[in-house]
Amino acid sequence: MNADLPDRSTMLAWRKSKASADVGNCVEVACTGSAVLVRDSKNLASGYLTVGQTGWRQFLARIREDQL
Repeated sequence: MNADLPDRSTMLAWRKSKASADVGNCVEVACTGSAVLVRDSKNLASGYLTVGQTGWRQFLARIREDQL
C-alpha cells in the first residue's frame, strides 16, 4: 500500500456474519463493484484479501453445500 494514498478499505461498509456473535473469531467482508474484500476482525492492521465476485459466489455455494 502506498503511504501517500488513503486506504480505501476504511471507506467501505464492513460486515460480519450474524452467526459469529461476539466470540471474536470472525472475518469481515466488504463488497466493491468488482470484488469482495475479506479481513480478520481482530487484526485490521494485517490488511485484507481481495476475491473476485465469481470466486466469492463459488466459495459461498461450497459452504452452503457442506452445511446440508
